[in-house]
Amino acid sequence: MTSASTSIASVPDIAKNAARPAAIANWLWAVALLVFAMVVVGGITRLTESGLSITEWKPVTGALPPLSDAAWAEEFSKYQQIPEYIEINGPAGMTLADFKFIYFWEWVHRLLGRLVGVAFVLPLLWFWVKNAIPQGYKGRLLALLALGALQGTIGWWMVESGLSERTDVSHFRLAVHLLNALFILGGLAWTALDLHRHAKGLTRPARMTGLGLGVIAILFVQLLFGAWVAGLNAGLVSDTWPLMEGSLVPALNWDIGLGQLLVNDPTMIHFIHRWWAWIAVAALTLLGRKVRPLDRRVSIALFSTFGIQVLLGIATVLTQVNITMAVLHQAVGALLVLATVWAVHRIGWPADQSLMAGDSRARESQVEKI
Repeated sequence: MTSASTSIASVPDIAKNAARPAAIANWLWAVALLVFAMVVVGGITRLTESGLSITEWKPVTGALPPLSDAAWAEEFSKYQQIPEYIEINGPAGMTLADFKFIYFWEWVHRLLGRLVGVAFVLPLLWFWVKNAIPQGYKGRLLALLALGALQGTIGWWMVESGLSERTDVSHFRLAVHLLNALFILGGLAWTALDLHRHAKGLTRPARMTGLGLGVIAILFVQLLFGAWVAGLNAGLVSDTWPLMEGSLVPALNWDIGLGQLLVNDPTMIHFIHRWWAWIAVAALTLLGRKVRPLDRRVSIALFSTFGIQVLLGIATVLTQVNITMAVLHQAVGALLVLATVWAVHRIGWPADQSLMAGDSRARESQVEKI
């Protein structure tokens, strides 16, 4: 009886000992790095007008680019059937070499998507089989997997919008695609941060505070309008700052109605993205001040990223959407999401565990001095 009870009682201990939160956290950071790279390449794809160059979705066979002259000719022929070529690139005299350039960026973007999938699924299966996932995290990891699968579907849904009646993809679908990618990036970071704490014995996950939720909501609006700016090429509306068309508030066509102005008018969308940025700066400053006493590194990361992001946004406007400035603007935007998640996560630590972590750091400091 005693032996059987001991055996049954030891099962949870075995599962607990098998958990590898630090290893899983490191894996999630590696996946987050790939997602970040995909966001950057996605920006290049958009800015080079490459997104419609591959007109079919082939999850398996599409991993290989055309490998012969005949295959390249076939792909170019398919591209020549869509409005973007018929109305824009064809009359401009696009050559096969030009097509290969835009095809390259879209192919790399899709290849990175496949790589992210493999980099997530295979280690997840290994950790699952080895019973290495701590209690309470399997659901989170499956949710991230589902979001990743959804992202592939959203990507094709976005591309499909530009293959028949439009010369470009829908800016609404582009926004969903970008925002879901950034949501995945934030989810990976938040889960990895919780697992790093779990590895130190602080098993209670961070919670979302009211301040954190408010800052994320404000940042979401800025990112949404940024995606619409990209989708509508609204960055080209004005190349001056802070004035637009010689005035603080540009001339707007109010006859189409406020609703249409807010979601479809490039000038209005550029204007909102330009000035909502300062509301985001105020919210991020408040968050930075809140997190500074808790962890100065987090505060520095947050202030640095949003400061650089504002400067890059202005530089992108002044250079008429220079591709280098614009790509950097999107890249730092993704880093700002990570910095914001880090700060929101830090202020959401349970109070008792925050004290424990502080006591631990104090003891480590005393030991170092001795």
